[in-house]
Amino acid sequence: MRNNLQVSVALQMKILLEFTKFKISVFLTLSAITGFILARSEISIEIIPMVIGVFLLASGSCGLNQFQEREYDQRMDRTKGRPIPSKRITPIFALKLSLFLILLGGFIIFYWTNWIAILLCAFALIWYHFIYTPLKRITAFAVIPGALIGTIPPIIGWTFGGGDLWDPKILILSFLFYIWQVPHFWILQFQFRKDYEEVGYPTLIRLFNQYQFNRILFVWLFSTGITCFLVPMFGLLKTPVISGGLFSVGGGLLRSAYKILISRHQGWNHRTISRAINLYILLIMVCFLLDRLIFGQIHYFLY
Repeated sequence: MRNNLQVSVALQMKILLEFTKFKISVFLTLSAITGFILARSEISIEIIPMVIGVFLLASGSCGLNQFQEREYDQRMDRTKGRPIPSKRITPIFALKLSLFLILLGGFIIFYWTNWIAILLCAFALIWYHFIYTPLKRITAFAVIPGALIGTIPPIIGWTFGGGDLWDPKILILSFLFYIWQVPHFWILQFQFRKDYEEVGYPTLIRLFNQYQFNRILFVWLFSTGITCFLVPMFGLLKTPVISGGLFSVGGGLLRSAYKILISRHQGWNHRTISRAINLYILLIMVCFLLDRLIFGQIHYFLY
């Protein structure tokens, strides 16, 4: 009896994690934490309500997106195993759970943070579900305006940590998160292009030949890598060692961009490039966090 109960709980947790896209929700929460620590130069217990609120909002939003795209997910090999298409949960339950998580997260943000954070959250939800999601079915370039959504969590963390909304430091950080999302999505779309095209999603590889697509992707990857070299100019980093590490991260992405450039009319190893761009954004957050925490500790002992 106990074993059956444990199995049931484990299955329910697995479904919940899949439905809320746990990895994406954690990533968005980490980007908010990064913004907070960059503003404060320390870790504070005050961050807890913001972390919980952002995580719940991100989880609910990911769930609501699966509800919106359930018919398309059912027809794609990559997504047909998700909770709704696989009939492990019903659409109406999925909608109710998504709205509950969004409302709970929104209440926490509203009650424990500030009005800027709640306005930013509202903008992100509206933009994601009513602008970006429908736009994906219309144009292959939907990710360009859609990427604005990924800039919101670090700004929430920054403003909650006491930073100015229009500070150039948070603007360059937000731009870095913005520009990263565009090639990231196009690489994913290229990897599963047959799925996307079979259900009617417009893709770049259908609009352009392989040579043209490689050039477009190269430009965006190159620009994303170059952004790393611009960050120190805005005073966002304090330690030369971490700045050097950031340059190395950007250089690594430039190397991946070069591989696409020299492939000319041929395809390229999308798994390698996908891992490279995912590792890129993760290492960038690590660099920022180490820089602020190290600098903050040095400043504390010296002054």
